[in-house]
Amino acid sequence: MTDRFLQEENNHLQKLSSAMTEAIWMVNTTGSQDWQDKEIQAESQYRLYCSDPKRFAVLKEKMALTPEGSIERRQYERLYQSALENQLPAETLEEMVTLSSKLSNIFNTFRATVDGEKWTENQVRQILLTSTDVALREKVWQASKAIGQEVSPGLLELVRVRNQAAQSLGFEDFHQMSFELQELDRDEVFTIFDDLKKLTDGPFQAMKNEMDDELRSQYGLPSDACLQPWHYKDPFFQEAPVVPGVDVSPFLKGRNIEKLTVDTFSSMGMEIRDMLAKSDLYEREGKNQHAFCLDMDREGDVRVLCNIRDNQYWMETMLHEYGHAVYDKYIDRKIPFLLRTPAHIFTTEAVAMFFGRLVKNREWLSQIAQVDGGEVDKILLGLEKMQQRQMLITARWVITFVRFERELYHNPDQDLSKLWWEIVKEVQFVEPPNRVDEPHWASKIHFTIAPAYYQNYLLGELTASQFDQYIKQHVSSTYFNQEVGKWFLKEVFFPGDRDGWSKLIENATGESLNPAHFVTQFVNE
Repeated sequence: MTDRFLQEENNHLQKLSSAMTEAIWMVNTTGSQDWQDKEIQAESQYRLYCSDPKRFAVLKEKMALTPEGSIERRQYERLYQSALENQLPAETLEEMVTLSSKLSNIFNTFRATVDGEKWTENQVRQILLTSTDVALREKVWQASKAIGQEVSPGLLELVRVRNQAAQSLGFEDFHQMSFELQELDRDEVFTIFDDLKKLTDGPFQAMKNEMDDELRSQYGLPSDACLQPWHYKDPFFQEAPVVPGVDVSPFLKGRNIEKLTVDTFSSMGMEIRDMLAKSDLYEREGKNQHAFCLDMDREGDVRVLCNIRDNQYWMETMLHEYGHAVYDKYIDRKIPFLLRTPAHIFTTEAVAMFFGRLVKNREWLSQIAQVDGGEVDKILLGLEKMQQRQMLITARWVITFVRFERELYHNPDQDLSKLWWEIVKEVQFVEPPNRVDEPHWASKIHFTIAPAYYQNYLLGELTASQFDQYIKQHVSSTYFNQEVGKWFLKEVFFPGDRDGWSKLIENATGESLNPAHFVTQFVNE
């Protein structure tokens, strides 16, 4: 028997969601004030609908009467979660949406100013990746952080509004509420991360010492020179520097990055050309400089925003984003709209990370990029070393971010600029700059647009390693074949959010989420 209430909810939320995704896509591809206004309006309408207290009471009543484990119960759980966080006055909801959208647009249109010139993020990244001029590096690094001063007052206001909203619903703060509504046990997640930090302290310190020596050599610095944040290859030390003599970018120069992306997924029986046709992949004034994937309607219209250049960074980004895209595309279309999403944010991150990692893999370089075998042999050991470095650096960076964000919401009135650098030093082993009184932390866009989200990146890495180990042991010794594609399609993509993330991982790999696979892959090998 069809649940009429659920049917009506699915239909109505589909309309509200489609209006919101269209506005999100348009504001990020144009930077237009008109579309920003429409995005605020669409999100406000969605939240307003979810905030209806009478509807919330009906949801609670119906959920209690619906058998656990049924597909109807799963829909009620999702409806309840989205309704609970929106049980707020209309003016509070509108204030949160407006503040977030305005800050997001500042990020979209910000360009770092270097010697009076406006620089794109790609230009900043290029200097930090390649320049050995330490004075220029510092200047560019400082310029990239200037947005922190611009957005921090509004961001702190937004943090306080989010906290007040969460507290009015009976939560400790917004951060604690977000974990609960994401079906994550916050204590369990932070325990996993604390254990990972301990397990990787020694390997990370050894790797960083070696890397720091390489950087001192590149910059012509004395062997005992203390490296500063701008000596690293990106503004937050979240990317591994290229191991000297090892770089995939030369093999990608002049190559068609779109075609290489198509070839990767086609080899596993996944078609992405329909999604490429609707995507926005190249730099343009006023456009978001980052990258994301957006499922427009949960009916197959999936789009990616990128700013492609023919280098390793953007090759990895394209495979990452289209990892999200194939997940969205191949979810069972017969399940209700409400459940036609990945099982969790971090399970779609896991898939995206699995594909992004392939660029440093021998099989991908030989079979997909068709790099000469002798050339691959020359760099393979270095690539494996760089992948290990990247994973160690990623783990430490995510732990830094999530520790700080927990404290940000716990007490937004403390000295956050000083706290940021204390955590950076403790976790990433990076020495703070001379001045720690500026809100460098606020220049990371995720505090604004993706609050209490960042833990999902590391949970995703752990899950990607678990997928990888399972494939190698039970599906195929190679990646680019139909069997691997069928496993992803059947075990990971097709179920959508029918049963939640925990059951999905257990059903797909035969065990619950186990960080040992990450440690085995990137620390113990």
